[in-house]
Amino acid sequence: MGRHLQERDLRSLERRSMYSIFHPLDVDEPLPRELIQEGWRQRMCEIRVLEITGALYLPVLMVVMIVLGSMHVNPIFGFVAMATLFGAFLIYVLSARDR
Repeated sequence: MGRHLQERDLRSLERRSMYSIFHPLDVDEPLPRELIQEGWRQRMCEIRVLEITGALYLPVLMVVMIVLGSMHVNPIFGFVAMATLFGAFLIYVLSARDR
């Protein structure tokens, strides 16, 4: 089946010959794949914050609607309260992106 490797077949893997083909990596230079993975982690965190905020917004909105409806508040004030609530959640999401 496969050919058995001998020591002479592995000579290309010696350190001197490897350094002649490939230069050693610079310790201070970040690798592009690491930057891509780091960016992906940050986007995933941002998506999680957005999902959590979106999941919390609807129940809070329903509670505000029920409370304002049971208090027989003017509908215009209700819309203002809901718009303020939406603005507060939006500001929270945008500020969480900067953290």
